[in-house]
Amino acid sequence: MRKWLWGLAALLLLAAIGFFGIAPAYVESGMNKVVPTTLPRVTAQTRALHASLQIADMHGDTLLWRRSLLDRGTRGQVDLPRLIEGNVALQVFSSVTKTPKGQNYDSNGADTDNITLLTVAQLQPPRTWNSLLQRSLWHAAKLDRAAAGSEGRLRVIRTPAELDKLLAERAAGRKVVGGMLSIEGLQDLEGQLANLDRLYAAGFRMAGLAHFFDNEVAGSMHGVGKGGLTPLGVQVVRRMEKIGMIVDIAHSSHRSVAEILKMARRPVVSSHGGVQATCKVNRNLTDAEIRGVAKTGGVIGIGYWDAAICSTAPEAIARAILHVRDLVGIDHVGLGSDFDGAVTTGFDTAQLAAVTQALVDRGLTPDEIRKVMGGNVLRLLRAGMVGRP
Repeated sequence: MRKWLWGLAALLLLAAIGFFGIAPAYVESGMNKVVPTTLPRVTAQTRALHASLQIADMHGDTLLWRRSLLDRGTRGQVDLPRLIEGNVALQVFSSVTKTPKGQNYDSNGADTDNITLLTVAQLQPPRTWNSLLQRSLWHAAKLDRAAAGSEGRLRVIRTPAELDKLLAERAAGRKVVGGMLSIEGLQDLEGQLANLDRLYAAGFRMAGLAHFFDNEVAGSMHGVGKGGLTPLGVQVVRRMEKIGMIVDIAHSSHRSVAEILKMARRPVVSSHGGVQATCKVNRNLTDAEIRGVAKTGGVIGIGYWDAAICSTAPEAIARAILHVRDLVGIDHVGLGSDFDGAVTTGFDTAQLAAVTQALVDRGLTPDEIRKVMGGNVLRLLRAGMVGRP
């Protein structure tokens, strides 16, 4: 009997080691892949140009995963050493709180959740196991801890003054990177408008209203109903504009996008995705939606994965960028990688010079490249962090 109990205990111990120690890394390794693609040869002239840029990426999901932001990883696409190597000035880190089982681009219900099991396996605090709000607050604390342990190399950006200081130090030659918090779907409000202020107080300065399913705020492009803004959603948009949180239309249904653009009083973004003109996928923006974002003064972030650009090659990123430029002007397009967002890409953030080279190869001027690679996004974020009466 005793031997049987010891055997059972050993089996339980091995199961626990596998679940808590191995499973989180194994899951991520299968979801955030870099599969090398054909990259352009980066010339010395382009490398010099790239080194002079202030690069900003509007969307990365790195905070979802259990690995150190401060150490160069053997999996995934973003960490601080690779951000520095890629010359990134500002990375927007999104908080992902819920994803449906069988996730797809066409139709998902809100009755299942993959993230709950991940929070348990990662040994996150129990308060995050059954609260989407607490998951986002945990992600904010995780970024704060990384910044505190980075010896000043990673800064959490919450105000225009902090952004200005970061850019000034980078211009003086310091290898520093800013991190800004965003939210992927406001299901983490848990139906309460007051929770938006709690998220703002934690450092969040951007939010997408929906993710892969319809929620209490807005319909999703990938939901079942694909409806528009709810009454709470209208309140949320107005409150975000007032306190200084940028509204992100990525993943929102076409109806929600139309209603957001109609009521917007401040610039909105599509933080990550593509355009239907170069990649006919339902989640990508139509030309009418691109014009609508531009009319608000907003910026469209072009992603790097197949469903965004129908490729993983930098040339396809450049093709989508040029379409936005030709349609509404160079001031309304930027980068939105979706790195670490369960996507396969052809390169990681350390290799961003390949994107700069693709833009050079397509004939963009250095001034246009400065805007696309970060200038447009930094301008918008700086203004968007300022509340309005």
